[in-house]
Amino acid sequence: MTTANQQLVITETPVWFITGCSTGFGREIAKLALAAGYRTVVTARDPDDLKDLAALGHALVLRLDVTNRHQVEHAVAAAEEKFGHIDVLVNNAGIGYFGAVEESEEAEVRKMFEINVFGLARMIHGVLPGMRKRRRGFIVNLSSIGGLRSFPAIGYYNATKFAVEGLSEALWQEVEPLGIRVMLVEPSGFRTDWAGRSANESKNVIDDYAATAGIWRREVRASSGHQPGDPVRAARAIIKAVESLNPPHHLLLGNDAYNAATAKLDELRQQYAAWEAVARGADFPPVARAAAA
Repeated sequence: MTTANQQLVITETPVWFITGCSTGFGREIAKLALAAGYRTVVTARDPDDLKDLAALGHALVLRLDVTNRHQVEHAVAAAEEKFGHIDVLVNNAGIGYFGAVEESEEAEVRKMFEINVFGLARMIHGVLPGMRKRRRGFIVNLSSIGGLRSFPAIGYYNATKFAVEGLSEALWQEVEPLGIRVMLVEPSGFRTDWAGRSANESKNVIDDYAATAGIWRREVRASSGHQPGDPVRAARAIIKAVESLNPPHHLLLGNDAYNAATAKLDELRQQYAAWEAVARGADFPPVARAAAA
């Protein structure tokens, strides 16, 4: 029996490919991967933000905007040419957006979906051919506790992360028989720039939402830089999970994430049980099903 603490024995230096390395989780994961001696593809929209990482270990620094198909194809090809293959893809690039659902601006919402969902999917499409050929690989998709339960003021951000959850769950059923692992990372509040300059805010303000989305937006903005989560510890946890013999499909990070996720499970169980008879009663009666067969 394997446990969460058992580590995979690595016979060759793995190649990590990380998106969104200019700040936050991406930067910390890249630093730790390089410190561990891993060959690491470090990417950002502006490579000048990565100058310090370029000097660490076996780093390949590349310009990458995940919304640009040409750049994605070029980056994957450059990584495979330099290192021969990609072992681990970390889909970290993403943005946030604040606004009640009715307040939200379509252009901003589409921009966020293009990065958080379609950009992530574009990277998966880019690395899968090589991983399938080698019958080996690991895809880490950065989701959020907001991909498991929603919160006011970030409804459309929640929607992007719920999409990542659904895509990833289907993906691991498709690729794990081929030797490729998939893991969702679901953090709560960490001291990254997610709630700071990285997240735009709707210019539309509707007074009726002041006591819900408005309060929540102000509180989250005010907490930026003071969240309980430590990005360095989170990066260590992600690397440990990837290296483990039995990695989880869902990796919750932070006390708030764990508490919120388990509370959601309890809520769902209670609601499902309360409406079980109605749910089961929606099928044809057993006699009718037997007759139809």
